[in-house]
This record gives sequence, structure tokens and C-alpha cells, in this order.
Amino acid sequence: MDIIAQHGHLLLILTCCFGLFMAWGVGANDVANAMGTSVGSKAITVKQAILIAMIFEFAGAYLAGGEVTSTIRKGIIDPAILTDSPQLLVYGMMSALLAAGTWLFIASMKGWPVSTTHSIVGALVGFAAVGIGVDAVAWPKVGKIVASWVVSPVMAGTISYWLFMSVQRLILDTKDPFANAKKYVPIYMFAVGFMIAMVTLLKGLKHVGIELDFGFESKFANAIPAAVVLGVIVALIGKYFLKNIKDTPIDFSANRFANVEKIFAVLMVFTACAMAFAHGSNDVANAVGPIAAVVGVISSGGDVVAKSAMPPWILLLGGGGIVLGLATYGFKVMATIGRKITELTPSRGFAAELGAATTVVLASATGLPISTTHTLVGAVLGVGLARGIGALNLRVVSTIFMSWLITLPAGAGLAILFFFFFKGVFS
Repeated sequence: MDIIAQHGHLLLILTCCFGLFMAWGVGANDVANAMGTSVGSKAITVKQAILIAMIFEFAGAYLAGGEVTSTIRKGIIDPAILTDSPQLLVYGMMSALLAAGTWLFIASMKGWPVSTTHSIVGALVGFAAVGIGVDAVAWPKVGKIVASWVVSPVMAGTISYWLFMSVQRLILDTKDPFANAKKYVPIYMFAVGFMIAMVTLLKGLKHVGIELDFGFESKFANAIPAAVVLGVIVALIGKYFLKNIKDTPIDFSANRFANVEKIFAVLMVFTACAMAFAHGSNDVANAVGPIAAVVGVISSGGDVVAKSAMPPWILLLGGGGIVLGLATYGFKVMATIGRKITELTPSRGFAAELGAATTVVLASATGLPISTTHTLVGAVLGVGLARGIGALNLRVVSTIFMSWLITLPAGAGLAILFFFFFKGVFS
């Protein structure tokens, strides 16, 4: 308690700095994943991707980032164990943020798309197991998160595979692909609008004074009517933009679907916005959750609580850091996702992004722990497999899988080092 009273302000400033660093890493790595398919398929430019991310990532982080956060990310640690030593929780959260941020920095430099969720979870497990005790870690929760290594990419890959197969059957493999694209793309646009709304409503907008109640028992069922309305609005807006795309003569030797891909490029703008919003709402907690934990401990004079209110300024810090990370260093991971796994066109990129967004919604509804990174990589693999295994760059895929395996132990190892350093400096 004396340490909290004596060094509270310094600990809080350091935590905010490390949290900003972690949010920067989320932007440089994870947001680049979300934008990579759109940039790689040439539907939007890098500058346009950054602009979309600035608006929708920030909106997702701030509006749907959650009213209340578990101070211990995903219930990994039992807060009751730390009641008598709140300073250990503060050191642990600081070390977890710095460790996860450092690993994300290294991965982003290498162009590896890794999971920010697994980075922070690995860091929390590392400091808790070694710094507090093995019993402090909720191992069944960790087991669920490790299981998501398989669940996330397989689910997203399957959905994206069938989405792209539907595009091929309804549009690409027909006598008049352009006419069929104008006919069916508004339906896909409805699905995109529906998914954006579902992610927003399921993540919760209580802290901005919005809570829908249509008389259904579950939150998921209450979100559906509003999501349907938004889906129809997005489809109508999309249909308006599609009117301006003409079936111009093209060089068939280059790409006989060039005019069709123009239509999907319009759709990709919508899916890019959806993925940015979904990601902002889902993964900002990786950076701001530990900050909220420290703020809760210091502001209460040393009380450790399982839940704490999320002050708006913390969400602003997280959202700002995410945007800064993408703008300054997101290009390397964008290149990996967009170009190196498989060749993407707007129609393929659309299937991957909508498949990934759908997986995020299904996970929110069922409580499955997922990684947005694994989800999107799985979705891109699913689209590549729709064209045969030869369409995938297996060397790049194996490197990505290896970086996923390293993430948890890397986060844990760095967190242990930083934890004992902070403990030595302040105790």
C-alpha cells in the first residue's frame, strides 16, 4: 500500500506510456491485418486504408470498446490472490503491456501477422505464474484461448471459402458476370451492413447511452432487428454507387472480370470499414484493459477489484495509439496479408473480409475466445484454397504459423523479465 501511495502518479504515467506503446503495436500489426486484404486487392490505396482505419478503428474502439472491462484480461488471473499486494498487480500490468508491445514491435518489423490477444495473454500468464504463483493463473481459460488457434482460422476459412464459391457460382462463372454482379452485390452489401451493426450492438453501447430492447431475452436477439435495418440502408447506398459503374470495353487478355472487380472494389470499401470497426471494438481491450486495472488500483488507494469502469480518456488513448501504429508502421504486415499469402482481387478480398467479420460476430454470440489476426489469416487461406492449394504461398504460411506458436512464450518470457525489473526498482 505504501508503494501505491508513494509512487502512484509515476506508476500511472508509466502504465499509460506502455499502454500507448501496446496500442501502437495493435495498430502496426493487427489493424494492418484488417486493411491488408483491401490494399492487397488494390480496392483501396494505403493512404485510403489509413484514413478508413483512423475513422472506423477509432469509432469502434471508443463507441464499442465496452463500458466495463475485466481488469484482469479475459479472467486470466484471480484478483482475490492479489488483495494484500496490489503493487504486484500494478507491476504485472505494466510488464504485460511493455512485453506485449515489444513483441508486437518485433513481429511488425518482420512483417509477421501475430495475435495481439495472445501477446497480452502470454505476458499475463508469464508474470502471474512466476511472479505470484502457478495457482494465480486460471489455466482452463488459457486452454480455451490456445484452442482458438485452431477454431478462429478454421471457422473463418470455411465461411470465406463458401462465400467466394457463391461469388463464383452466382457471378464469375455466368454468361453475363457484370449484370449478375450488379444484381447480387447489393445482397452481399446487406450482409456487410448487418455484420457491422451486430458487432457494434453485441460489444455494447451502454456507456454512450444506447441500449436496444425489443423484448427478446438475449442481447443477440435484440440486436438482430436493428442490424437488419442498417443492412438494408448499406445495401441501398451501395446500389446507388453501383449505378455509376459502366460496363466499358476491356482488354480480355488482362482480366476478363475487370468490370466485375470494379463493382467488388466498391464493396471492399464497405467491408474494410466493417473490419476496421469490428477490430477496434474487439481488440482495443488488449491495450486499455491493463491500464484500467492500474487506474482502478491507484485511484482506490490499493483496492483490487475484478471489474472497473472504463474512463473515456483511456479509450481515447487506446484508439489514438492504434491509428498511430497503422499510419507509421502498418505497411509491412499489410504486404504480408495482401500480397504474400495468395493473390487477391477485390472479389476474393471481399470474401475474406466478410468471412472474418462474420466469425467475429459468431464468436461474440457464443462467447468463443478468438484472435482477429488468426481469423483474417484463416479467411485469406480459405479464399486461396477455393482456387486450389497451388494458389497459396506455403513458405509464407508456415512462417506465419511459426510466429503464432512463438507469440505466447515470447510474451511470457519478456513479461517475467520486466516484472522483476519493476519489482526491483520500486520495492
